[in-house]
Amino acid sequence: MKVKKGQSFEVEISDIAFGGKGLVRIDGLAVFVDQAVPGDRVLIRITRKKKSYAQARVMELLEASPDRIDPPCIYSGFCGGCKWQFLEYAVQLKYKRRHVRESLEHIGQIKDARVYPTIPSPQTFEYRNKMEFSCTDRKWLTPEEMQLPLVEKGFGIGLHVPGTFFKVFDTKKCLLQPDLGNQLLDDTRRFIITSGVPAYGLRSHEGFWRFLMLRHSVAFDRWMVNIVTAAENRRVLRRLADILMETYPGVISVVNNITARKAGVTTGESEISLAGNPGIIDKIGSFEFEISANSFFQTNTAGAARLYDTVRKYAELEGTETVLDLYSGTGTIPILLSDAAREVIGLEMAPSAIADAEKNCRHNGIENCRFVPGDIRKTLPAISRRPEVLVIDPPRAGMHPDVVKQVLALSPERIVYVSCNPATLARDLILLKEAYQIEEVQPVDLFPHTYHIESVARLVKKR
Repeated sequence: MKVKKGQSFEVEISDIAFGGKGLVRIDGLAVFVDQAVPGDRVLIRITRKKKSYAQARVMELLEASPDRIDPPCIYSGFCGGCKWQFLEYAVQLKYKRRHVRESLEHIGQIKDARVYPTIPSPQTFEYRNKMEFSCTDRKWLTPEEMQLPLVEKGFGIGLHVPGTFFKVFDTKKCLLQPDLGNQLLDDTRRFIITSGVPAYGLRSHEGFWRFLMLRHSVAFDRWMVNIVTAAENRRVLRRLADILMETYPGVISVVNNITARKAGVTTGESEISLAGNPGIIDKIGSFEFEISANSFFQTNTAGAARLYDTVRKYAELEGTETVLDLYSGTGTIPILLSDAAREVIGLEMAPSAIADAEKNCRHNGIENCRFVPGDIRKTLPAISRRPEVLVIDPPRAGMHPDVVKQVLALSPERIVYVSCNPATLARDLILLKEAYQIEEVQPVDLFPHTYHIESVARLVKKR
């Protein structure tokens, strides 16, 4: 049977693939089915056909999998935020561990490393300390809204439909953030509607209001509101800032990032403090971190604590070691290891991240951390002292091959590799395993109801 676009099939989903889609084979062809769970019997329609695979969507759920649950969010099924809400959390953790293990085995040819059960997130809802909502001059209508006789098709502020940059639905409540965040979102929505200032058009690239970013300090229950606009208008924005500060005692910072770039990013070319403090402070372990609007900080504070506890455990520090941290960002890992090491050196390309790291060291009274700016391919060979422990926490793309070679030349006794992408973790470990034994890998879930997973690998130099 030749599978064609537009065809319909009645199938039983046999597996789940990376990316969170259900998997079934039709006449030997892999078909990826969105919003499907292994064990579901469904009627599907082929939406895309390629030479080696096809994509499909569910037209009708004929028989539900025993792992399927009713998602609590009204936007589940068409929001791009958390596609696995209909899957039992324990099952999510199982699949995440399996994805890490299979990536190591199939991509890295690493079959002897212990891959432990996934450490769960302490919270499965209201766990995010940062949310970004996009403004649009023409909102995307949900299936329920399309049934209404009278519905406004203009302004909306919310989350994106998956795979699109211009489809934004008007999000009334997101379960991934504390409820105060939803109140701030609602008040901001009402203000924008009555402000008389137009929202930014995601296709026309005209208008003023672009994004609302909310940051929450979990440790101190304080909030930052970052309003991203296409131009400066302090008169209007200060009115909004005053309303939020007066209404919510927990809001201690309101800032405005301004960007004229067409790219859908919340980082502005300039920033104005509208009210309160320029940032907020959160805490991991015994250390406090100052967080500005554009600082990097793990979006799941409690989950990050479990991730970094694993890093600390795998580093096996006794207080005499020099630790080198590649891709050190805003200094979270160096700071969290500082009280257990002789010295921690962080290598980072972004000057703003290093500035944040140094600021946080001063805030915590830490004197044994230093940071080296620049491209790691150039700064790593200049490190004169061989570290006993190397921590690697690269972006999703993993390490550059030149950096892998330099790591092998540096030859530390132990490597702790922190990864947010099992595929690039496996790829890099292929190159490292000639000199290192991959002892164990610990998946850590920071993103419940998504297929994303963090992993920490412990590598020991071969003798």
